[in-house]
Amino acid sequence: MWALLRIVFAFALLGAPASAQESGVAVPDLFAPGFAAPKQDFGLPGGIAGSPIPYLPGAAATVPSAEQHGLRLEARLVDGGPALESGVSWRVFSTEPGAEGHLQVLATETGGTASVQLPPGSYMINAAFGRASATKRVTIGNGDQVESVVLNAGGLRLSAVVGEGRPVPADKVTFEIAQDSEGGPNAIVVPHATGDRILRLGAGTYHVVSRYGTVNAVVRADIEVVAGKLTEAVIRHAGAEATLKLVSNEGGEALANTIWNVLTEGGDTVHESVGAFPSIILAEGKYTAVASHERKAYSRDFTIEAGVDRDVEVLLSDLVVPEAEIQRRMGGPN
Repeated sequence: MWALLRIVFAFALLGAPASAQESGVAVPDLFAPGFAAPKQDFGLPGGIAGSPIPYLPGAAATVPSAEQHGLRLEARLVDGGPALESGVSWRVFSTEPGAEGHLQVLATETGGTASVQLPPGSYMINAAFGRASATKRVTIGNGDQVESVVLNAGGLRLSAVVGEGRPVPADKVTFEIAQDSEGGPNAIVVPHATGDRILRLGAGTYHVVSRYGTVNAVVRADIEVVAGKLTEAVIRHAGAEATLKLVSNEGGEALANTIWNVLTEGGDTVHESVGAFPSIILAEGKYTAVASHERKAYSRDFTIEAGVDRDVEVLLSDLVVPEAEIQRRMGGPN
């Protein structure tokens, strides 16, 4: 099912026109500390090392001690936009493979604008900003120079609501973000993004799979990320949390060591667990809870409504009688 979305676009957070900044309108800071750092955006190991690298470099090469000139590097979200002040990972590569057959890393810098000293010659400059990356070939002549790399990137902030608009707690919802891959399946860009965090992504359309809980409450949507802008998407889930209990009477104490199976209306098993009162999140619909305790089975049908959490009490009087026993009681064949 495709999501019901509310998409809100904002001006480039560091590139808003002066009139917007001077008007007093609050513009969220896409690249503020705590939101911007790649290691916080994606939960990937290695921090900045998790950013895309277009080459497989060998060990960092040593630049020969010869005539050198300053190269000032600037990264921009869009052509003509302001230079980014933080969050950029810079790598300078040689243009010729080294002894191992890989382009060698000559210099690395992190932050916003960077400056390196290099002798005259050609180089490959890579700027990585979150999951956005751009590479440019530059040639150093006989003087200092400035080079700008355009990332063509924007931001994406995801959140989720359930029912009539109740926010879903961040620890109960996850987002998987993928993008079209030429000649193959979608490439996963961010496997486990959390809600209300701003992700730095290259401009384009992304396929978002949002999971409320871990069972079957899933919503899919295509979301467009625009260069230089922040896209906010609110995904509406239709599910609720159910707490299962096997009790001797309504409102009674839940019996421990109970084996649980939850089946859909079509008979598919969507949940299995053991415990006194497991809690699960289910998509709206009709289900059957089957409780096994001391070699006897009990069952009760129940319904999940979007945003309405509930207890599902299975009573000891809800005993499942085997078919053979039913036939015996009715005088049928044994």
